[in-house]
Amino acid sequence: MNNSNLFEAFTPVSAKAWKQKIQYDLNGADYNKTLISLTQEDINIKPFYNTDDFKTAALNFKSSSIPFSITQTIYVNSEEKSNTLALQALQDHAEAIAFTIPTFHCDLNQLLINIDLQLVTIYFDLQFSDSDFIQKLNTIAQDKQAVFYVGFDIIGHLTTDGNWYTSLQSDFKTLESVLKNSTHLKSSVSVNLANYQNAGATITQQLAYGLAHANEYLQSEAQLFNTQITFKTAIGGNYFFEIAKLRALRQLWFTLAQEYQANSHCHIRATPSRRNKTIYSSQTNTLRTQTECMSAILGGADSVCNLAHNALFRKNHISGEHTARHQLHILKAEQAFGKATNPADGAYYIESVTQQLADKALTLFKEIEAQGGFLKLLKAGVIQKKIKESATKEQEQFNSGALRLIGVNSHIDTKEKLKDKLELYPFVKQNPRKTLLEPIIPKRLAEPLEQDRLTSEH
Repeated sequence: MNNSNLFEAFTPVSAKAWKQKIQYDLNGADYNKTLISLTQEDINIKPFYNTDDFKTAALNFKSSSIPFSITQTIYVNSEEKSNTLALQALQDHAEAIAFTIPTFHCDLNQLLINIDLQLVTIYFDLQFSDSDFIQKLNTIAQDKQAVFYVGFDIIGHLTTDGNWYTSLQSDFKTLESVLKNSTHLKSSVSVNLANYQNAGATITQQLAYGLAHANEYLQSEAQLFNTQITFKTAIGGNYFFEIAKLRALRQLWFTLAQEYQANSHCHIRATPSRRNKTIYSSQTNTLRTQTECMSAILGGADSVCNLAHNALFRKNHISGEHTARHQLHILKAEQAFGKATNPADGAYYIESVTQQLADKALTLFKEIEAQGGFLKLLKAGVIQKKIKESATKEQEQFNSGALRLIGVNSHIDTKEKLKDKLELYPFVKQNPRKTLLEPIIPKRLAEPLEQDRLTSEH
């Protein structure tokens, strides 16, 4: 039997015909009130999508054909211990390591010893500003033919800390030096969208603020952007919208970079959001991270770093990290996630949401630029205010029970006690000090209820 023209035997059905059939089956119930869902992004979810919703492909180019890398994050307190943890992780499904480095005194030779730098991708998330340190990384990358991505993000630091490392002029001068002297790095500059998500920003805001954030770098140093820019993202629980978010991010960066004739390809790192995670019934976090990692992979993330289910309150959570890596290994090796390039291409629903998110984010981005740009609105407190408004709406949904988190405001295990088991403080830390502007502070939805419950434990 010849199946080449199988679908020609079926008459195409238009969206109008589908809607008429649905309305008939509703027996008089209102179509919009019954079947149309409204989201926080002001995007209506319809009961069906077809070719009428698929006008053009959402992406102007294809993302990397290389499968995502299973990444392990390690905070460098000790170079020797961090190196040991990295080697152990690499023997246990990790394919890339992300070192968070707090000081420029870090001994890179000790940190990287016995790691095959030609095979293992290394991310360096720097919590300081030092062009000489990044120059050292560039030299190592050249000598060892290493694959290094450096997360240097001066505006990201400003948004989380409230102050520049030194000053606006000094930090941008350091940025210029970094871009000039990092020709052997895969990426030397990053943009942290994850902080906006964890603070409660909508997806549209995350995309628009991330784009405006990146635009500040392009306006200052566009001619030096020869390597890829890296976007750090946090993935929430809205499965299909999070897939669309990463696809829209690539499209938006492609559009913006072309205006500056900069490198239009970007590198996307993804990790599950902390905003919807809980300390009570923490095993349920594994269910949340599973679908969030799936969203990241299907959305085309280049690197996915999972979150251990007990990372919020455990210092030593080796078994939790093993489980988190194993989740990604199962998805990649056993479920074949990541083998296909752009697997969401042609999915009418995802393509539609992708384009709508990109359009809305681009509109908001243009509004930001018309008002003077991201840094101006950040200094004026406008960005912070908008994120707080979105976070408050989501918090109200959680408080009312419209948004549920198992173990906290739904299916609560009243016998579980945690007060004596907390090794880390899992709530927003208060650190009153003088800052140039109000920092954007991440906060989990469950924090108020968890604090009340801890107080009432006997």
